[in-house]
Amino acid sequence: MKLKILKLELIGALFIIIFGSLLHFTFDWFKNFWLVGIFSAVNESVWEHLKLAVIPAVVWLLIEKRFIKIDLPNFTFAKVKSIFLMPILIIVIFYSYTAILGKNYLLFDILTFVVAVLIGQVVSFWIMFWPPVKRIYNSIAVVVLILLVLSFVVFTFYPPRVFLFQDPISLGYGINLVK
Repeated sequence: MKLKILKLELIGALFIIIFGSLLHFTFDWFKNFWLVGIFSAVNESVWEHLKLAVIPAVVWLLIEKRFIKIDLPNFTFAKVKSIFLMPILIIVIFYSYTAILGKNYLLFDILTFVVAVLIGQVVSFWIMFWPPVKRIYNSIAVVVLILLVLSFVVFTFYPPRVFLFQDPISLGYGINLVK
């Protein structure tokens, strides 16, 4: 059983990496259609790039739930924790390495994404086999995940004017790149 779950988590990592990479380009491919911007990166800000991990991870959660035929009481809790861990790792690794090197490098940006996704999926696997958490934690996790996804929607159109949301190329914010 554990081996099957581990395989699903690793397949999930591959799914998230591939799907997330595609989401980097879909907004342009669809001629900046606002609806596509809800789940795709609409600019080069760090915030918009966090969608590339979170949205595919949420989709994978829904897919994976269908494949797991056994009762894993910590499944939802584990998946939501890992979905939150991925963007946190991306932010920490990105700003750490750019502080040290003085600028960002595309290869390191890609590796940051891959490492964050892999760690997130491994942590998810690990939490699934903890002693069962209280049911309320799974319910709270769902609410918190919905709030996270909604924050991506809202901040795509109404981003705070802070560095995390600023496109380093245009210096604008959000879908319309308002300065």
